[in-house]
Amino acid sequence: MATILSVSGSPSDPSRTARLLRHLDTRLAERGHQVVPLDVRALPAPALLGADFGHPEIVRAREAFERADAVVVGTPVYKAAYSGVLKSLLDLLPQSVLAGKTVLPLATGGSAAHTLAVDYALRPVLSSMGADHIVQGAFVLDRHITVRDDGSVFLGEAADGLYRVLDAFAEAVAQAEAAKVSATI
Repeated sequence: MATILSVSGSPSDPSRTARLLRHLDTRLAERGHQVVPLDVRALPAPALLGADFGHPEIVRAREAFERADAVVVGTPVYKAAYSGVLKSLLDLLPQSVLAGKTVLPLATGGSAAHTLAVDYALRPVLSSMGADHIVQGAFVLDRHITVRDDGSVFLGEAADGLYRVLDAFAEAVAQAEAAKVSATI
């Protein structure tokens, strides 16, 4: 199966965005995919802000993008756009780092007024980085993400729509993997 890089662009810890992504990672792993989590907030701030392309942690992050067959990018919405920490990382990656990859954009936020941030802020930057196939993304209201005492995530009324989006992404990844296999035969 595919290697999927799951990128949380939240600067916060704990983070609803990161918890949502780790929940979705589990669902993708149950389908047989290898999921590699990347929390951008864990990268060194001086390297991100100082555009230190050669910093070992930045190099490892770039290599994770390059090795991935598909990428899930999740971000909280700030000022109607993706997070600054995510932008800092994306600015350090090669312009075509998403070429040949299927990408799922996700966003979380406190107001339904930010729903369009996925299509008007996140999708264009992912497209500019060469993504071959950006599937329909999803926006999840913060109030629909409940972290239980045992660490599990409950999505309430957002679950059905989000799982449909995740299923479509998984299907697109499977089709891309099948096409790669066919091309080598």
